[in-house]
Amino acid sequence: MATWLPRCNIAKTMPEYKSNIPENDDLDGKVALITGGAKRIGASLSRTLHAAGMNVVVHYHSSLDAARALQEELNAKRRNSCMLIQCELTAYNKLKPLVDESAHQMGRLDVLLNNASAFFRTPIGETNAQHWDTLLDTNLKAPFFLMQAAALHLKKHRGCIINLVDIYAERPLEDHAAYCASKAGLASLTRSFAQSLAPDVRVNGIAPGAILWPENQHDEVAQKRLISRTPLKRAGQPQDIADTALFLIQNAPYISGQILTVDGGRTIVP
Repeated sequence: MATWLPRCNIAKTMPEYKSNIPENDDLDGKVALITGGAKRIGASLSRTLHAAGMNVVVHYHSSLDAARALQEELNAKRRNSCMLIQCELTAYNKLKPLVDESAHQMGRLDVLLNNASAFFRTPIGETNAQHWDTLLDTNLKAPFFLMQAAALHLKKHRGCIINLVDIYAERPLEDHAAYCASKAGLASLTRSFAQSLAPDVRVNGIAPGAILWPENQHDEVAQKRLISRTPLKRAGQPQDIADTALFLIQNAPYISGQILTVDGGRTIVP
């Protein structure tokens, strides 16, 4: 069973980010569940939706300290507006309870944002079944069953789903076949669920390019090479993804079944 944590008395440690999209009160009191919402892009998503008036359920797996610090920060701005929930997304039997507990504790569910992801190399000849299962279970199986579990909650409020895909779903990255397959599958699920849940629930995806480098990879030469092939000649920021998500939630009532690419133009060049 997924567990949730009340507000924790921990000092604010995270910087404040501000969205470039003007706030309004359309989202006040609505609830978003963000998987992997405590760190990196997930934390930017949590802050941005919270700043727009939403209450947020921040899912985490092992990043308890970061999750508690973020919760303290957000609840200091608006009391009881951020709930934490811990869950191992590869555990199938915990996925529906994760969604149902989120909706129950917060009183409703308006947005599911599948952000959590596993990423590592799977070279041909070195990949085993455990590698495959970890990537496919986290990046594809979990989003499927979370979307399925969230559907009835979202239909009540004409909510929406956003899946974090990847530009490599369309342009495979060398030595990452299993990861690319998982994200290509998620792109397909995005379109399939958009069709199945219409007209009550919109489903879209965001495909980031070079936004944040993997935490365990520090190949500066490869990073500079990638930036050189990006028309805008720079990496993006987590806020670019968060603002795109806010746009899809708040200002895109006639967009569904689409995957918006946020990559500085990388996919338009060879």
